[in-house]
Amino acid sequence: MIDPMERIAAALERLAPAPQPAPDFDAADAFVWHVGPDHLQPVPEVSRVPVDLLVGVDRSRDTLLANTRQFASGLPANNALLWGARGMGKSSLVKAVHAAILAEGQSAKLVELQREDLPSVARLLNLLRVSSHRFILFCDDLSFSHDDQHYKSLKAVLDGGVEGRPENVVFYATSNRRHLMPRDMIENERSSAINPSEAVEEKVSLSDRFGLWLGFHPCNQDDYLAMIRGYCDAYGVEIDDATLRAEAIEWQATRGSRSGRVAWQYFTDLAGRRGVRV
Repeated sequence: MIDPMERIAAALERLAPAPQPAPDFDAADAFVWHVGPDHLQPVPEVSRVPVDLLVGVDRSRDTLLANTRQFASGLPANNALLWGARGMGKSSLVKAVHAAILAEGQSAKLVELQREDLPSVARLLNLLRVSSHRFILFCDDLSFSHDDQHYKSLKAVLDGGVEGRPENVVFYATSNRRHLMPRDMIENERSSAINPSEAVEEKVSLSDRFGLWLGFHPCNQDDYLAMIRGYCDAYGVEIDDATLRAEAIEWQATRGSRSGRVAWQYFTDLAGRRGVRV
């Protein structure tokens, strides 16, 4: 007679998804992590701009590039949080630095992880840990709401639990918030708790686990115009300085903001009007 527990175990094994084959990390230089089922999707061509075209972020560029060079060379490197103003090139810098490293002949794979997939990060790290490649794990627009528990999963990336963060993985994240949490959430925790410092510490200290904090601030008008001129020169769009200045300032006035993203949007419109593909 078959033991009932053995019958249940056999049924569960049949229902369990088949194990995924080991990823072919030689298929591409960049991947996107998906769940249900877990798999790494190769990205044949990453959408990015050359690092030299990123204006007004020189210090952050040089710091992140140096950190990434260390990591790609097998040396110690820090996790990095790129925080600050919207549209100022935080995610563009991560992708541009990765391209610069590849152009220098070093090897590192870029793996993008969506914020909502953070609970699966332990499974992803298990895949990356056993590989001989080095990986930049990248999460764009990272932040947490009042009732969001995903931040606990992030600690597995930053601290790695008992096993520690894999030696071949570094984590880069971008966020509009320096502490990753809404300011009113932090204040509410502080005012309502019996021990305010303990109530806030677990959530605020999350950003402290990043060795590098790179701040991005709104650009001034000179940097805004320099961004557009750089794009024009790089892609062969001819326009005189006076016309560019007048049109670009009018464009940013209609948007109510001035940033690298607005500069690129104006340039895209300009290139289209001039019949230049970018």
